Amino acid sequence: MGEVAGLILAAGKGTRMKSSLPKVLHPVCGLPMAAHVARAMRQSGTGRIVFVIGAGGELVREALCEYGEFAIQPEQLGSGDACRAGMDALADFEGVVLVAPGDAPLATGAVFQAMLDRLESDVAAVLATANMEDPTGYGRILRDDKGVVRIVEEVDASPEEKGIREVCTSFYAFRADALREALPKLGCDNAKGEYYLTDVVSILRESGYRVETAPIRDSELLMGVNDRWQLAIASEAMRRRLLKEIALSGVTIEDPTSTYVDVDVRVGADTVLHPCTVLRGRTVIGERCDIGPAVRIENSTVGDETTILMSHVNEASIGRTCRIGPFANLRPGCKLGEGVKIGNFVEAKNAELDDGVSAAHLTYLGDVHVGPSTNIGAGTITCNYDGFAKHRTEIGAGVFVGSNTTLIAPLTIGEGAIVAAGSVITHDVPPNAMAVGRARQENKEGYAERWRNKKQSERE
Repeated sequence: MGEVAGLILAAGKGTRMKSSLPKVLHPVCGLPMAAHVARAMRQSGTGRIVFVIGAGGELVREALCEYGEFAIQPEQLGSGDACRAGMDALADFEGVVLVAPGDAPLATGAVFQAMLDRLESDVAAVLATANMEDPTGYGRILRDDKGVVRIVEEVDASPEEKGIREVCTSFYAFRADALREALPKLGCDNAKGEYYLTDVVSILRESGYRVETAPIRDSELLMGVNDRWQLAIASEAMRRRLLKEIALSGVTIEDPTSTYVDVDVRVGADTVLHPCTVLRGRTVIGERCDIGPAVRIENSTVGDETTILMSHVNEASIGRTCRIGPFANLRPGCKLGEGVKIGNFVEAKNAELDDGVSAAHLTYLGDVHVGPSTNIGAGTITCNYDGFAKHRTEIGAGVFVGSNTTLIAPLTIGEGAIVAAGSVITHDVPPNAMAVGRARQENKEGYAERWRNKKQSERE
């Protein structure tokens, strides 16, 4: 069979999406739709992948550059014309060419492998087909006693042909030489005035080539997305697939209907995902963790045996046996060691907290390093911004920071130091010192009674 290359047709405008974003870039579980197709092709051993994009497809090129190369279809003249543009980029390629739409995110490597397995030496093309309960919108497969004769598009089909349930799904495997021979023969004498890739089938048959089909039992794998509702259906199907894989790997998912994961999320065994958990991007959760309810974690790593409750974590690294939340917000750049506690209404940004640090209540930690076993009291604020630039705070090991403390950066607090509650600290604190930065308390005897009497007399 030789080498395998892929063409992904991604030039369509997708007007029914009603969006400024190109259709193939709409995400399904964290990846653009066309990226899902490229990954599925790779699973079947595909080497070069060419995305056929329209003129002005810079957004598509930027989003998909890691998945393949690009060919330009200057005008939207149909799938056959798009395929011609793609084959120009594969001018010297000899082998098998897989062709797929860029708006079919549920396709798997098994779909492409099924076509490759049927591409015998005397077969020029294999089509992935499906039997649809409602075939509306799909090209119908017309057969004779020798196999596939041609494909008729819905807009060109007769009432009798529209009753056929076996459909073309726009997934193909071609011998490169046969496809090159057929493409110049395409015409545009049809209802749309376009060059249909489906017409290649009849051209190959007329030229004496064999054309076979690869029936796909699960038609959901071949589903195309043309509008926002179909996007929602595809996203739900992908989410079910991912959650099933995670659950079968040893993870408890209490409520799959309210749990959301992206395709690159990884979750360790014996972890529990509670309702309303959202795991995005390349998040990795360790083993025996307790996540949720009401947790959103994006592009972060979470160590074993960590608990996160009703919190948001974004681009952070959390160590083992930590406890986060409820209502904590870990922003990008946070790095937590082992056994760290981040409690309710604590926000941290670009904060490195070593093993055993506790910030249990009502705290902001920004641009700070906190040494091991330090306690950050309720209401502590690191003042990291002076209106022009950010500044860093360094807090040593074993420090006790009292409640309602303001730490004005740049600042260093030495290990073992104590910062008295209610202090405003503007200068460095030496190790093992106690810093007090507040007005001395003064008690005025009898003042409260005199003040109340005065106010009462003013009301009379």
